[in-house]
Amino acid sequence: MIRVQELIHRIELGEWSKALKIVVVVLGIIALTWWYDRREFKNMCAPEAMEAAQLARNLAAGRGFTTLCIRPLSIHLVEKKIGVAAQLYRGPHPDLVNPPVYPLLLAGLMKVVPFNFQLDRKSIGPYEPEMNIALFNQALFLLMVWLMFLLARRLFDLPVALLTGALLVGSGVLWHFSVSGLSTMLLLLILTGMVWGLVLLEQAAGEGRRGWGWFIGWAIAVGLLLGLGGLTRYSFAWLIIPVLAFCAFYLGPRRAVVCGVIAAVFLALMLPWMARNYRLSGAWFGISGYALQQDTLPFPGAKLERSVNPDLKKVSLPDYIRKFLVNTSEIVQSDLPKLGGSWVSAFFLVGLMLAFRNPTLSRLRLWVVGSLALLTVVQALGRTHLSADTPTINSENLLVLLAPLVFMYGVGMFYVLLSQVRLPFPEARHAVAGLFGAVSCAGLIFALLPPRSVPIVYPPYVPPWIQESAQLMNKQELMMSDMPWAVAWYGERPCVWTTMDAGESFYEIHDKQKNIKALYLTPLTTDSRCLTQMLEGAGGGWGMFYLDVMFRSNVPPHFPLQDARAGYVPAHLLLCDRPRWKERGR
Repeated sequence: MIRVQELIHRIELGEWSKALKIVVVVLGIIALTWWYDRREFKNMCAPEAMEAAQLARNLAAGRGFTTLCIRPLSIHLVEKKIGVAAQLYRGPHPDLVNPPVYPLLLAGLMKVVPFNFQLDRKSIGPYEPEMNIALFNQALFLLMVWLMFLLARRLFDLPVALLTGALLVGSGVLWHFSVSGLSTMLLLLILTGMVWGLVLLEQAAGEGRRGWGWFIGWAIAVGLLLGLGGLTRYSFAWLIIPVLAFCAFYLGPRRAVVCGVIAAVFLALMLPWMARNYRLSGAWFGISGYALQQDTLPFPGAKLERSVNPDLKKVSLPDYIRKFLVNTSEIVQSDLPKLGGSWVSAFFLVGLMLAFRNPTLSRLRLWVVGSLALLTVVQALGRTHLSADTPTINSENLLVLLAPLVFMYGVGMFYVLLSQVRLPFPEARHAVAGLFGAVSCAGLIFALLPPRSVPIVYPPYVPPWIQESAQLMNKQELMMSDMPWAVAWYGERPCVWTTMDAGESFYEIHDKQKNIKALYLTPLTTDSRCLTQMLEGAGGGWGMFYLDVMFRSNVPPHFPLQDARAGYVPAHLLLCDRPRWKERGR
């Protein structure tokens, strides 16, 4: 039998001590996840998260890459390319916005885990499918933290690895992304794995002890990860440039073969999906390929996506230059200083003046700086209304993908500075490091303190109202709304985004494509600024329409939707072709 003293020795100093520490850390992370979800979880607020979720549900149901969230621009592109006059009658509308990897993963999750899509209309609380998606993303997040811990321990040492992992777990912004429903956690995991591949290739090239098969195998892995990242978010594909540059500069005589393999695997993954988009819409990246023209002076906000027949020739070179300069200025002044929601990025910037003895550290840091510069340009030119709709927590925030690497180098710089400070006793070093970590994680700490957050994002989203309003229709009938992504996700009904006006553009869809059976306006329209957005703004058509209904108490006489549901105004407006709510009551 094991004596008590021997058991205590094994737990404190022996072979069980490491396992005990791991168990304590795992239990602590589980407790943190439970507490964060209990206090901070809210329904999805990013439109692109709801779109990906409803697309995943369609995939899980066997309906393919079809969407219930329909843009007027998408209708125009499909009709122009395929030449079908009333293509909305021919079946579900093809999705031209989302890359396939993340929805496919969510569809697999929906096949494995039971999802209850019906909401309880009597209570407002967490939506079960969104909670399942959040837990899935949090698992990806923690897996990424573990990989970053191993990478930091390989490149630096154990203290840097431990503090890097702690800062990542303590990042309020990353936790917020984990419950947003966006694909950011998957991209962070893919990027971390890709960086691991680059580090192993660079170190093996320096040691010269690996054969051609090993290099080709890791080149295939890097190319696969790069392609999967590009098929998760199209803008991620731009990292092919710094990846190939890194391999070309630092892999010696094997550079040509490795670069060729990475590029070939990357293209083999990307091209079939791009060809599918081109076949359906005439654009290699679907609607995402028009991000460059969006949010310019001719097409402010979401005007381009809501246009039935846009004239892209209106956008000229000065418009692109203006967009780039304005957005780059905002990124440099706002996004870069608070990268990852922590001021540890300041240590990364200061550390750029520090030379490392380890060449891998210096070369990888140069890759990070080059990637930051490239993604700044891509983010500035590709910014759309999504960045304004949900600031920071959106799919257009590309710089956050490099936050784990920035944290690692920032922590490395902190320890370099700490080693230069004379402390009264050795244990004070741990105390200073702990204080540094606590201050860096202040955002998450305060988020976990009272008061508790409201579990819904209102305005504009009230999931039970959205679902109840949408389910007045049958599954083949078409709605129009200023939040079609929410109608598609919560209501599971096809919904067109409100056109730019309530006249000609509306009838372009209603008469020539498919009859619209209901109009659902929410605070996105009803809570707009009266002068600049309702009366004079680009979306003034529906704003004026709402004001007429609100103050004159009547619907335009020839408008096909005449029956308004009581109890919705002033925040919401639901117009139908007949009083469907009475039919439902009977």
